[in-house]
Amino acid sequence: MVASERLELIAFRWWVVLLLLSPVAGLRPLRERNRSWGDEWQFTRKEESDIGPFSQWNITGTYKGTWNFLDATNGSSRFPDIQKTNGNSVIELVSTPTKITGVHYVHGVVIFHDVFDNGYNVGGAQIRVEGVYIWPFRQLRMVANSGKGEFNQDEDYILSNPYHLLGVFSSQVLQDSSRDKNWRRKHSLIRDMDKHCNIEIAAKVSHLPSSKDEGEHDSFHLEGLMESPSADDSGDCFSPLLLNATSVKIEVYYNKAVNYTLMVTFISFLQVLLLIRQMEHSSTQSGAAKVSILMIGQQAIMDAYLCLLHLTAGILVESLFNAFATAAFFKFVVFSIFEMRYLLAIWKANRPLSHGEGWETMRRELSVLYSRFYGILLGGILLMYEFHHYLKTILLLMYSFWVPQIITNVIRDSRKPLHPHYILGITVTRLAIPLYIFGCPNNFMRIEPDKSWCVCLTVFIGFQAAILLLQHYLGSRWFIPRQILPEKYCYYRRFDQDTRHAMDCVICMTAIDLSQGTNDCMVTPCDHFFHSGCLQRWMDIKMECPTCRRTLPPA
Repeated sequence: MVASERLELIAFRWWVVLLLLSPVAGLRPLRERNRSWGDEWQFTRKEESDIGPFSQWNITGTYKGTWNFLDATNGSSRFPDIQKTNGNSVIELVSTPTKITGVHYVHGVVIFHDVFDNGYNVGGAQIRVEGVYIWPFRQLRMVANSGKGEFNQDEDYILSNPYHLLGVFSSQVLQDSSRDKNWRRKHSLIRDMDKHCNIEIAAKVSHLPSSKDEGEHDSFHLEGLMESPSADDSGDCFSPLLLNATSVKIEVYYNKAVNYTLMVTFISFLQVLLLIRQMEHSSTQSGAAKVSILMIGQQAIMDAYLCLLHLTAGILVESLFNAFATAAFFKFVVFSIFEMRYLLAIWKANRPLSHGEGWETMRRELSVLYSRFYGILLGGILLMYEFHHYLKTILLLMYSFWVPQIITNVIRDSRKPLHPHYILGITVTRLAIPLYIFGCPNNFMRIEPDKSWCVCLTVFIGFQAAILLLQHYLGSRWFIPRQILPEKYCYYRRFDQDTRHAMDCVICMTAIDLSQGTNDCMVTPCDHFFHSGCLQRWMDIKMECPTCRRTLPPA
């Protein structure tokens, strides 16, 4: 052994001894229990009897729990912005065995959520820590790291941890922008704490029993105190802080994320089936012209955003790339193949005369259509980045995609433009993702649930779907008073029976009953007679008279 390695080993041993002998108040919750060090040793040996003598627990992992000040006033005169008394915490630890038997070197990050409560809203605190884990006594001693030094190669665990990365992804993409993150980091009070305060953590590590369904890896619980003695011996920066955290099973968390991507894939498959059924329902030119192009375009933009979000999450979390890439691919298929094809069919149905104007005119109009679509797509991304604080309000606006169809039905007096299965199916499938992200208390993106917003979203889109269904069965203008409705042509108007008319329907080539008391006969404005069922089926295809090709008014 060279001299430098001996000096390093001696220095590290003295550091461990000082940590063990230092009067850290973090051990107080352990000493308050009526047990001595001998009792602690017996307790440890009892736990070891189940898994083997002197088993070295590997405490590397992610811990999720809570923090709270023992003193309600926080005892902080140096940092008056610390007004919260409790909150949530996430701890990332990496344990590495040392040359000293029974001692592991530990480093990681402790994240305290909602520590500061001031007008600047700088958010929580993230503190890098390092220390030792004495596994025979199950004791963990750590101090704050200034952050000037770099972690060793074990930091790859933190950088590749799905729990950590997906939390960062959700906070940056769905909650905070990188600009706000940099501003918070610049104005964070952690910089002042690094200068004036020493952070000391002492905790006890206990083993938790795990079932066979939870995997083979062990679960641990951390319990201890964090103190902040001032660097100039002028008292504590704030009162002792109690930490309680339990290890997160990455396998369970990983499976939860995979199940989410399976749900998105299944929903995308259902949306494809619903789109195919709706395209068959409006396969004719007249049927496609009744569908609102804004409604389909808005849904296509939503699916494009979901495709980009899932693809970004898959790139960020390499271990989950296949799952998120599959969900992104299905969303890409929904918007780029089916919805864009339906969008093009609706656009052609609304411009029947453009086909005879030449290829150049059609190509120019198609370029305008695609440029508007992708321009709105890019502009929406910039808009959400700029106003990300109002993300839930923006989502409510995006989920008003049934409103253009309702307005189109009223203006054109359209008759059954959408299939009822399409209305119900799209409404339910569109609600699945936002309700999971903002409504599930244990969602894998670690976003706090907002039940009131979820209820508002469900009622909002459910109200739109209810209006569409009533328009389908009661008529497109059922909720508008008749006094303000414009004059509407009546196909069952009276006619002069003495006038000579053709007695056969030119659609089905059978005789027509021209008696006034029957509803089997419909008369067009051009005085041509048809069976009611024949003419209604014809108008679902073309709004032209089958005899003279004159444009027909809505029925």
